[in-house]
Amino acid sequence: MADTRHGGTLADTHEGKPGLPRGRSRLPAVAVQASQRGRLVRAVVAAVAESGYPAVTVADIVRRARVSRAAFYTHFTDKEDCFLSATREGGKLMVSQVIGATHALGPGTPDEEVLRAACRAFLAFVAGEPEFAKIFYVDMPAAGPRAWERLDTAQHKYAVLNQTWHERARERHPEWPAVPYEAYLALAGATAELVRERVRRGEPDAVRGLEDTIVSLHLAVMAGRRWEVPRLPAPGDQRVQRLHLHPPH
Repeated sequence: MADTRHGGTLADTHEGKPGLPRGRSRLPAVAVQASQRGRLVRAVVAAVAESGYPAVTVADIVRRARVSRAAFYTHFTDKEDCFLSATREGGKLMVSQVIGATHALGPGTPDEEVLRAACRAFLAFVAGEPEFAKIFYVDMPAAGPRAWERLDTAQHKYAVLNQTWHERARERHPEWPAVPYEAYLALAGATAELVRERVRRGEPDAVRGLEDTIVSLHLAVMAGRRWEVPRLPAPGDQRVQRLHLHPPH
């Protein structure tokens, strides 16, 4: 798998940087604890993205976070607790960015554009947080039953967002079909699998290219929209021959 470490705030660790001051600190205790927790959450994202969940230890996490083992157990019961906290916080940030992108649109924005803005914000988040994308879409299943429950919850949250958008849009488009909740859930699963396939290959930035496909898929199901498939060139098409003879560099 290609190295995914090329940016992202959710895995920005303090490895190689100064730790928190030892002994009495001028920082309030609440601020110190918040800093420790933030460091640990980012450290577990970076560690799991690099080595995979089974291989990571508490020692790996505290080393990257530059905090003590005692501080770790002040905030988390074990590695699983820390990992699930990180995925929960990252998931909340992802949803907030999607919702924020749609709220930033002006009144009267066409429903299709609202859907596209949400999709674009989601894919931009995945591309911009490659380490988190890897642990969420690739490493979560290895983390046990609680992680699977977290994945199920995320799928349902995505489905509810689809349902909310669709029900509001149908007030303006009564010709759009009513669909069961399972359809919203299926769209969530299809979107996740398309993203997972690229993240698993170590190409998180490639998810941006899924925008048209995901939007068209959603409109096909929720708006009964015909999927416009580009015309495939005929076997004798000169452009095909040129591409075959002179492939792009």
